[in-house]
Amino acid sequence: MSGDWSADTWAVIAGRPAHQTGAPVSPPIELTSTYLSSGPLGATDIGVYGRSNNATWRALEDAIGVLEHGTALCFASGMAAGAALFDLIEPGGRLVMADSAYNTMLALARQLAAAGRISLSTVDIADTDAVLAALPGADWLILESPTNPLLQVADLVTLAEGAAASGVRIGVDNTFATPLLQNPLDLGASVVLHSATKYLSGHSDVVAGALVTRDEELLNRLQSYRTMQGSILGPMEAWLVLRGLRTLSVRLERQQATAGVLAERLNAHPAIDRVRYPGLVDDPGHDLARRQMRGFGAMLALEPVGGIDAAERLVHGVQLWVPATSLGGVESLLERRRRIASEPETVPDSLVRLSVGLEDVEDLWADLDQALAQV
Repeated sequence: MSGDWSADTWAVIAGRPAHQTGAPVSPPIELTSTYLSSGPLGATDIGVYGRSNNATWRALEDAIGVLEHGTALCFASGMAAGAALFDLIEPGGRLVMADSAYNTMLALARQLAAAGRISLSTVDIADTDAVLAALPGADWLILESPTNPLLQVADLVTLAEGAAASGVRIGVDNTFATPLLQNPLDLGASVVLHSATKYLSGHSDVVAGALVTRDEELLNRLQSYRTMQGSILGPMEAWLVLRGLRTLSVRLERQQATAGVLAERLNAHPAIDRVRYPGLVDDPGHDLARRQMRGFGAMLALEPVGGIDAAERLVHGVQLWVPATSLGGVESLLERRRRIASEPETVPDSLVRLSVGLEDVEDLWADLDQALAQV
């Protein structure tokens, strides 16, 4: 196949069976735990047992790998992928991580540090100088960009250069940006993480994760971890993610356009104290995101005037928006993040995260506007 096709096209065609008469257009779901085998096992054996391989996994991994410009491995969840990424840190190694990272990843890192498995340093990921100062003596830097839920933008190129100079590897959670807006491996990352539950699947009906790398040694270690730990993705789930991936381009285009309109209107609303969205020209991450990304994404966050009470009234005052955790689906979701006990204290109490879906932009705005009127 042509390597010149766009990522939008690859999202549709990658991982499909070869063009042969009678072949299915879409990859089938391979439901089996056991494979027929004969003779000695070798490194090239595809099917032996369902914990080590599956044709539906391979189709999904091919597709994600093409989009992220590396080799992908799928996992049972985004956190299963995150746990595998943490396992790459050698015992006693030092991890540098954002102090406002996704709460469960940060909680797991702190758990590993408390157990003496690793040492942990947390930094403001938007403060490039502070991150660079923390790198000497570290083994890994693991970050998100944009971050969840503060929508901070990390200077990936500068951090990758500094990490390389200090012998530090970088893992980047690319869930918010998706491979269509950003490719961290091209910017110097060693591993890319996705919660495929979110934009890649896009329909709020599956839990899945993925890691992508170009480093064969890291790939082998991750594959061994997945097999030994049993953190495998079911074939039905893999098929659902792959089906969702086919519409990623059109979904994200619509969601991003709507998010931009809503961010501008919210930014001008008297009931809103602050809007966080890299697409706003006054956002601290705007210039960097414009250079580093191919779009600003469909996630935003706001802080209403009036603090926690106002945030709660907003969340419970909407009718079309859905008060719920998660993101990246076709429906628009919002939630006050600090209602979650493990959310980092760096996240403001009143911050409301919004995941923009595919509903009509005017309907979404009217719903927010009437809820804000109650605030």
